[in-house]
Amino acid sequence: MMSKLSYVETLKNPIVAKLTFIQFISYFGTWFSQVAIASMLVEYGASETVIAYMAMIVMLPSIILAPISGYIIDRIPFKNLMQTLLLVEIVMTLLFMTIHSLDGIPWLMLFLFIRSIAASTIFSAEMALFPKILTGEMLKNTNEIHSMVWSVCFAIGMALGGLVTYYFGYIATFSIDIALYIIASIVVINLKINLKSIVHTENALEMMKSGFNYLKNHKKLLHLIFLHSSIGFTSFDALVTLLADFHYKYILAAPLAIGWLNATRAIGLTVGPLIFGRFIKSTNLHYFFIAQGLTIIFWAFIQYNFSLSLVGILMVGLLTTSLWSYTYYLLQQEIEVKFLGRVIAYNDMIFMITNILVTLFVGYAAKLGMELKYITIVMGCGFLATSIYYRWFKKKYL
Repeated sequence: MMSKLSYVETLKNPIVAKLTFIQFISYFGTWFSQVAIASMLVEYGASETVIAYMAMIVMLPSIILAPISGYIIDRIPFKNLMQTLLLVEIVMTLLFMTIHSLDGIPWLMLFLFIRSIAASTIFSAEMALFPKILTGEMLKNTNEIHSMVWSVCFAIGMALGGLVTYYFGYIATFSIDIALYIIASIVVINLKINLKSIVHTENALEMMKSGFNYLKNHKKLLHLIFLHSSIGFTSFDALVTLLADFHYKYILAAPLAIGWLNATRAIGLTVGPLIFGRFIKSTNLHYFFIAQGLTIIFWAFIQYNFSLSLVGILMVGLLTTSLWSYTYYLLQQEIEVKFLGRVIAYNDMIFMITNILVTLFVGYAAKLGMELKYITIVMGCGFLATSIYYRWFKKKYL
């Protein structure tokens, strides 16, 4: 079914337009420096498990800080929160420049962890804000635009990040990153959002407890969170780095291989919603889960060849964004406004737990000698299992 509201019409909303611009700048900056960090690990001789740990560090804040970040999002005005978090990202990126050897990797992990706290809180705050100011088709479209912006930034950021890192070095990459965060901060200062103030009479502990109890007593929300978390089976950061290290570094420098693989995948993530977004709905969602799993399994059999792997990872990306945005939309529709920040934070926590478990599986399975092809097949089978889970959920709740 064709969407009644186009993406262009959605972006005519001034708040959506400005938030989208801020997202573009901040996300681009994040992925632009991610290639530099991954390349540093390869150059300094980091082990497979260290590479997996570094990918895990990015996801960890959403897990251990979910109750606190949810409280902060529901309590602190959005604009003030954004300004503070962007400043944290600027400072931590500056500190990345102090790492020059394998001995400094623990410090790099700490700096990346703190920056990831800020990034994950920004993301949760935005996803909690949208349902407060948007409804229906506008909300669904905004979710898809949000995920496409992430994908575009992922593609361009990874590609350009790989080129800049390869030709100009890590310092240049991190310096450009900092400049982008500064631009995002300036845009936030000029952002005007008028929201009806929600008075919270509970203290911090009571708010965290009430948010947990609300989620615990709404089983449908829990199932929607678990369904959304299945997209974590596409957590390919460690896998792509290992593919570059094991197979592709002999034909292409590791930063370029990592950058082009991720950029190609991101093209699929960006184009996918334009093709499939209008067709995906609650009645056929399980078929899209099956298709996602099968494309990942197909990629597993051709990833030994760099050129074929680019084709495979492009196909893998085509469905991911639509699955991510639609499952998020289903969740947002079910949450009461006053609990949005806390429930969204818990959702991101479960999503990141899935990402971390998948990333650790990749790292340890590779260390134990499991071929990357079979590791990838297991990840694809996760979506086949999710399709069965969704069919059960649909019969019980929809």
